[in-house]
Amino acid sequence: MEMNLYQIDAFASKPFEGNPAAVCPLKTWIPDELMQLIAAENNLSETAFFVREGSGYRIRWFTPTSEVDLCGHATLASAYVLFNILGYDKEKIEFDSRSGILKVMKDNDLLAMDFPAQPPVDCEIPQKIIEAFGTTPVECLKSKDYIVGFEHETDIESADPDFEKLKKLDLRGVIITARSSSFDFVARFFAPKYGIPEDPVTGSAYTQLVPYWANKLKRKRFKVRQLSPRGGELTCQLLGKRVLISGRAILYLEGRIRVET
Repeated sequence: MEMNLYQIDAFASKPFEGNPAAVCPLKTWIPDELMQLIAAENNLSETAFFVREGSGYRIRWFTPTSEVDLCGHATLASAYVLFNILGYDKEKIEFDSRSGILKVMKDNDLLAMDFPAQPPVDCEIPQKIIEAFGTTPVECLKSKDYIVGFEHETDIESADPDFEKLKKLDLRGVIITARSSSFDFVARFFAPKYGIPEDPVTGSAYTQLVPYWANKLKRKRFKVRQLSPRGGELTCQLLGKRVLISGRAILYLEGRIRVET
């Protein structure tokens, strides 16, 4: 069995920044177990698989350890492959997913993803978060992940959490965030229980962060930077119950997977 493989740097305007994702276009679905093995072999935070269904595509995402319900940067990477490599000639792609219909549009040199908003709600700060970061944050909310607010941008830059403690939390991961002097806000994302100690740029995190910051700042448009070692920039907009998440992407690698059966 052979299939094409593309590695795309998402939320990046040049190689070696943003978040790398593997993309495997398929003609028909292959066994779940094989997709998981391929994702583990790729050893990137996400590998996306998609199949043409009707006028759109069905998309699935796998970390090195498990399938997930939503992934932003691998969706952006998949749209890049369709628009720029596979000759998709319409202005909008619709992906059907575990999280519903996800739309990706061309916006000049940007790709804009239309995702459902996932507004967080207030919660008590889990003791494991305090222990993992060695300090008590300003506030804590939860949605798909814990959203942990800190007072200063430097708190985000210098954070060095204990991943073993974060693994014991009940939600997918932890997003830390603060106001910024150069951007509207900054963030970092940790999901060690899914095999991702720190994700370079996390599109799905902004379905939670944008409603959070829209409520705090009383505005709907944001310019954002994720402060991972690779780093990446996004523009985001709250549109009612949807979030528009925009960024660039670039091809890093193109190859073939060969699996002996």
